[in-house]
Amino acid sequence: MSQQCALAAKRASCILGCIKHSITGPSKQVIILLYSVLVWPHFEYCVQFWAPQLKKHVKVLECGQRRATKLVKVLKGMSFEKQLRTLNFSSLEKRQLRGNLSTLYSFLRRASGEGGADLFSLGSSNRTHGNGSRLHQGTFRLDIRKHFFTDRVVKPCNRLPREVVNV
Repeated sequence: MSQQCALAAKRASCILGCIKHSITGPSKQVIILLYSVLVWPHFEYCVQFWAPQLKKHVKVLECGQRRATKLVKVLKGMSFEKQLRTLNFSSLEKRQLRGNLSTLYSFLRRASGEGGADLFSLGSSNRTHGNGSRLHQGTFRLDIRKHFFTDRVVKPCNRLPREVVNV
């Protein structure tokens, strides 16, 4: 995991260095465009499956995002969270959650005929709160799976509002 995070951060850092040295006085829109096209894919590549859980791995990856926000001179002096909101970027945690839920959706849509359909099962609920359908996870004997995709996605999926699930 450490090697994967270091490699992604190194690639992103190299690209950010090229952007910094090749463009003089970049505007906010240029940085957003270049970051989303050239840098972001290195952070997002297979992040749902090798999802960093340790703080040191998250820190290494978010360091690259901090470096990208520093390229925009207008944001100097703002907190990192405010810089992310201003640039319309998401934190690593939010991007992981969004990616996990979209991967789960695509898995559930096509898992009926493929192997692995036993990882999740959908049930319905008559409860007045919640989204009306519950995702149940298969049972596993080992605690080693606590950070696996199947464990990370059940709770957030069950917490989604009914309107989102119906869409």
